[in-house]
Amino acid sequence: MARLTRAQQQDRTRAAVLAAARAEFAARGYADAKVDQIAERAELTRGAVYSNFPSKRALYLAVLVDSLDDASAAAQPLGSVAEALGAFARVWFERLPLTGHSPADGRLRLRSLAGVVDDERGRVVLGQVARLEALLLGRALESLDAQPMRRVRLAELVLTLLNGVGQLAETAPGFGDPFDVARACEHLADLDLGDTWDPPHLAFVRSAELVDEPSEGDDGLMVVLGTSRLGAAEEAIRAAGSGELVTVVLATNDRAELGRLVALRIGDLLVCLRRVFGPDPVPRLRLVLDSEETGDDSEVAVRVARGRVVARAQGPGAGHAVGVAQVRGIPNVESRSS
Repeated sequence: MARLTRAQQQDRTRAAVLAAARAEFAARGYADAKVDQIAERAELTRGAVYSNFPSKRALYLAVLVDSLDDASAAAQPLGSVAEALGAFARVWFERLPLTGHSPADGRLRLRSLAGVVDDERGRVVLGQVARLEALLLGRALESLDAQPMRRVRLAELVLTLLNGVGQLAETAPGFGDPFDVARACEHLADLDLGDTWDPPHLAFVRSAELVDEPSEGDDGLMVVLGTSRLGAAEEAIRAAGSGELVTVVLATNDRAELGRLVALRIGDLLVCLRRVFGPDPVPRLRLVLDSEETGDDSEVAVRVARGRVVARAQGPGAGHAVGVAQVRGIPNVESRSS
């Protein structure tokens, strides 16, 4: 019998830990789950568990990330924003616990973070992730509009409603009718929220540095955002020229916990969006969830054109700065995204 390589053994150990952790969290919930019990279920030592996951929170988040399933049926053609919101709500409601689920198993199915993110740094990151989630849903909805219209505030409202339903399902199971909520989401499309994009602080952002350097990346804008700057992704997207690719790298110096938290929430949303809008739900936007070692407040951006880096910026507003940079010899699209 062939001996397992070190990498194969590590993969097998990690899989065993995840399976045992899922069983423990489903049986006892996050708060009452014990790492010693997870190790016993996996027939491993406590040290073997911690060598793969540095904390119980990191392990719980890894279980949730591992549960995301992006394999789905092809999206149906959408005729309106209202139709898209109803379809999105119905997909989102598939996570609600069913009759017979234990409270702990139901929370796992809901991908609940109640009691998991209980520190100030984690709450700040969740706030930024929520802004990014609203941006992604809003941009997907905007792709259905014949006339450019910002839909991020509408997305915020819908996500607030759906997350409230999730909390009720956790604390008061059986209350409310999800199909009523889906119909309510459809009607929200007709609200006039006065949604415009004109942040006053952008007028004071320092101009990008114009450079001429080789690049191996694709043409377009690339912005690296720390976990407390994720909401700034919209600044780069709105500044980019029509049809220009924007790559947003979500970066953190805490891969085990904050990196997994971001990967969970954004990955979960993208699964729902792809079910409704298709494999490319947010046109001309590429998200890179692979963490990089950087500070929470980091924001670094470059603009690439014709295979050359033509502008770079660092600090708050960097994505906006490179997006609006006027570069000699490079056609800058005057018609900006709405």
